[in-house]
Amino acid sequence: MKFFIIFILIFSFTMLSSCMKGKKVDLVIHNARIHCLDDGNNLVQAMAIKNGEIVEVGPDRQIMNKYQADEFIDGAGKDIIPGITDAHGHMFYYAKQKLRLDLNSCKSYEELLVRTEKYQENGNKMFVVGAGWDQSLWGENNLPNNKKLNALFPSIPVCLYRVDGHAALVNDCLLKKVINLPTNVDGGEIVFENGVPSGMLIDNAMNLVEQYLPKNHPAEIKNAILEIQEELLAYGVTGVHEAGISYSEIKILQDLVDNKSLKLNVYAMLLDSKRNREFALKHGIYSYKNLTIRSFKMFVDGALGSRGALLKNDYEDQLNHRGVQISSLKEMQDLSDLSIKLNYQLNAHCIGDSANALVLNLYHQVFDAKKDHRWRIEHAQVIDPQDFKLFSQFAVFPSVQPIHAIDDSKWAEKRLGKKRLNGAYAYRSLLEQFGMLALGTDFPIASLNPFLTLFAANQRKGKDNLPKNGFEVNQSLTFQQSLKGITIWPCFAAFDEYKRGSIEIGKEATFVVLKKPLIEQNEFSDNFALFTFMKGKKVYSGEELSF
Repeated sequence: MKFFIIFILIFSFTMLSSCMKGKKVDLVIHNARIHCLDDGNNLVQAMAIKNGEIVEVGPDRQIMNKYQADEFIDGAGKDIIPGITDAHGHMFYYAKQKLRLDLNSCKSYEELLVRTEKYQENGNKMFVVGAGWDQSLWGENNLPNNKKLNALFPSIPVCLYRVDGHAALVNDCLLKKVINLPTNVDGGEIVFENGVPSGMLIDNAMNLVEQYLPKNHPAEIKNAILEIQEELLAYGVTGVHEAGISYSEIKILQDLVDNKSLKLNVYAMLLDSKRNREFALKHGIYSYKNLTIRSFKMFVDGALGSRGALLKNDYEDQLNHRGVQISSLKEMQDLSDLSIKLNYQLNAHCIGDSANALVLNLYHQVFDAKKDHRWRIEHAQVIDPQDFKLFSQFAVFPSVQPIHAIDDSKWAEKRLGKKRLNGAYAYRSLLEQFGMLALGTDFPIASLNPFLTLFAANQRKGKDNLPKNGFEVNQSLTFQQSLKGITIWPCFAAFDEYKRGSIEIGKEATFVVLKKPLIEQNEFSDNFALFTFMKGKKVYSGEELSF
């Protein structure tokens, strides 16, 4: 009898244990600090994953007692956050830049010339294309001319793009290829000095020479994009909103998806062209595995650094100049109508206060037609204070790049004046209007490091911890707001909030195990991914587990 009782007790305990750990999953991560970034901003210790989805999150004991798994990972107290989404990047532009002369961080025009000359000599190139120069790093307020470039390269065409991609310095050898060079260009500017072209082409004026530039082979672009992907995954970036692709670039992305080499979730915006419109009309909202296309990118003005941003009043440092309107009102209206017809998102590049005002009023019509349209303004850099309210009135989603505020802080007041600066890089004001803010980097114009974005948004400082007291700190975001700006809010801005962006039951198990603690800091300290997971699979490893 005694033996029978003992047997029953053992059998009951075994059955109870089996029931407690009876649910089978693929992966359990425990002993971690998991920042769910859900509505409750929950912090938990463990999660269970099956078939690429999150089954449950909660305390260690709850998850460990409830689930059996093929693999258990001890998080060793590491911080885990949802996969990071860069809300505004340029993989194709970065890929081309990798294949061209790199002029980033040039400290003077003379250094630019030296780098260009060495680049040409080393490859014996008969055409030189480069990108990345920024005259503000030279202590210069004005854009350069091509006199010295002409002396160095009298018979080899040269095209050197400014860091923002909205201006190019070209030599006379290249300019001479343009038959009947005009004096005026719609949506652009050919800069003249004493009646002679200076070599500076702004915005649409660059189109005059781009047809003559050498083309990269698609295989070169694909390889460069895969290099960029590894850079992004190393930072825990699992998604990119690709801010403007051509028709031929759609095929490159499709090929990368087909051969399973593209791991990132790519939300691509179509540049406005005849073939891209035909693609949108044929496919509608296009979703192919981890590639989504359901938006157009519209350029309304240029960049502030090259004085192409469209302002309501004259530039502070150039009287009688208010920038460039790249798209006409008719073109904007036409693309808006098409986007409404196709249920596409429209994402407008707007830097200056006049450009922002034009688009805010244009978006009024779509708000009346469909309340949850999520049409975006990319950059939303300079806003007339009286126009902030239009973001909330017409449900316009702001997509901004905090590092631009820091990079521009050295000269923005010269361009805008102190009074107009009050409505510039105003991220807190934008957040208060809309309730969400998608944060991106605009790489390669700025660094693709999301932790630099996080720091710039929160502390209004750069990697060098300058400006010392921050730039326009009254417009800073809290640390939690900044975190949501690189995770869940960009997903909402791309209609993806039910799939990813937070760590919740039913969502994709796409997340990052960070190397260093995730804490608010007043001095910059970089961070990286220890592991990056997408749909429950490890796609990047910074190092093998050693704890």
